[in-house]
Amino acid sequence: MDGSRAEAYKIGAMIRIPFLKMHGLGNDFVIIDRRSGPARGLVLDDATIRRISDRRLGVGCDQFILIDPTDDDPIAAGGADAVMRIHNADGGEVGACGNATRCVGALLMDESGLGRATIATISGLLRASRDAEQHEAGTVTVDMGPARLDWRQIPLAAPADTLAVEGVEVGPLKLPVAVNVGNPHAVFFVDDAEAIDLTRWGPMIERHPTFPERTNVEVAHLLGPDRLRMRVWERGAGITAACGTGACATAVAAIRRGLTGRTVEIVLDGGPLVITWTEDDRVLMSGPVATSFEGTLHPSLLA
Repeated sequence: MDGSRAEAYKIGAMIRIPFLKMHGLGNDFVIIDRRSGPARGLVLDDATIRRISDRRLGVGCDQFILIDPTDDDPIAAGGADAVMRIHNADGGEVGACGNATRCVGALLMDESGLGRATIATISGLLRASRDAEQHEAGTVTVDMGPARLDWRQIPLAAPADTLAVEGVEVGPLKLPVAVNVGNPHAVFFVDDAEAIDLTRWGPMIERHPTFPERTNVEVAHLLGPDRLRMRVWERGAGITAACGTGACATAVAAIRRGLTGRTVEIVLDGGPLVITWTEDDRVLMSGPVATSFEGTLHPSLLA
């Protein structure tokens, strides 16, 4: 850590840093805005993020979110309103989180008074929007960009048909559909998603050698026309109530398999998300966001 970053960390540890706790269908986030105020210039290492994210020792969350200014940030090229950096509860940085994008999008739209916001992530620019009716209902839509379907884009360790990846067979789960929606997913279609022991099988698939960057794991079954039940084991977080990119990946997988039309309701533990895979290869996700509470971090969490 260079001198300026060390000084920023030192200053941050001496004061109380404000945060927001938000969630999308129970997929919850600690959000720190580093664009101004006491958090500007704050540097957090992985151990500190793990401590804050711990549900017994810290605030507790599935993902830890930092909102940064666009000034001189190369990932903001293209006209973003803010930069979003996403860390799993284990401290590792990841490229995308659909529910967090909807939460941050809502914050930015509340600030500007506009019905749209552009957010820069390490996976690219994401665009959030809402009309007056969605605003009233607390709903936000995010354009997650194109679905990445080539084995190199997932990535997989070797060439494979991403519609049914051979060699990934763990317990009752086999032949997943591989999709990247800013992060990698392995989607398994089963007879009954409720019956799958994700606590047992999820971590084994997450770290399967087929997935060199690890993977998120979804199990899903049809509830009816264009409606799926899905459960998720998130890479670096474990079982969560909802995963926005997982819902997107599951919808894309179902459409590719011919199980549904191009607009799908995905029912997660925390509630439903509506996913549309457009003809021009945009994945749109709509669902609710909410603020649980706001507070300040005690300096001991930052020390």
